[in-house]
Amino acid sequence: MHVARASWPSANGKVYESIYLRESYRDGDRVRKRNIANLTHCDPAEVAAIELALQFKGKLAALGSVDTIQLRQGPSIGAVWTLHETARRQGINRALGSGFPAQLAQWQVIARVLDQGSRLSAARLAQVHAACDVLGIRRGFDENDLYANLTWLSEHQQQIEDRLFTARRRQRKPGLFLYDVTSGYLEGEANAYGDYGYNRDGKKGKKQIVIGLLCDEQGEPVSTEVFRGNTQDTKTFAARRTWKPAPFGCAPRNTRVAMSWW
Repeated sequence: MHVARASWPSANGKVYESIYLRESYRDGDRVRKRNIANLTHCDPAEVAAIELALQFKGKLAALGSVDTIQLRQGPSIGAVWTLHETARRQGINRALGSGFPAQLAQWQVIARVLDQGSRLSAARLAQVHAACDVLGIRRGFDENDLYANLTWLSEHQQQIEDRLFTARRRQRKPGLFLYDVTSGYLEGEANAYGDYGYNRDGKKGKKQIVIGLLCDEQGEPVSTEVFRGNTQDTKTFAARRTWKPAPFGCAPRNTRVAMSWW
């Protein structure tokens, strides 16, 4: 027994459909079919229920049991899509550019917002969230790709910062820049910038790095740079004065720079 459908066009251009509950039977050596009921005028939901019942006619009890239902959690898309759209509106995607390294850099930004973890955790996070689908990444990646991507970001830092600065400021030159430094101590020894200096964390006997942050008058970050741990604050400021974002210098004539040491 099964549900059969037949359709045909009419002279007025419409297509009509007939639905029958039909069974097959043997008449000698021939297999014949006969209609048991005309379901054409039944509600589509009723026809679907009959088809489902016929599909499970040998185990109708399974239709009412949730034990046979298997649930599987798919990749989460909401958080990644929201952050990706926010980055697009802020010009971050355009500043990073296109290509696989730029896509990985986008994910590094999004993963940092979703979870404050390592490169390994960011790679694992991409398996839970629909990172590749939203960002258009066509190949897999692991933590080694993300570590290599940090080198790519370092090599393109100046260009990326210039693009972000220009996209947000257009041709409006800031009248004031804000600059500050901080430091972070290191537990290990193998760090190219690690050295002993004035430790703001109060961790004696620990190497550290010094970080300088340059912002505009609204407090929006413009540029950041890491210095050796023994670099004096004033020397980091001297390095900032040589930074020149396109299309105009960061400290043009009549521009003031306010400094505050953490």
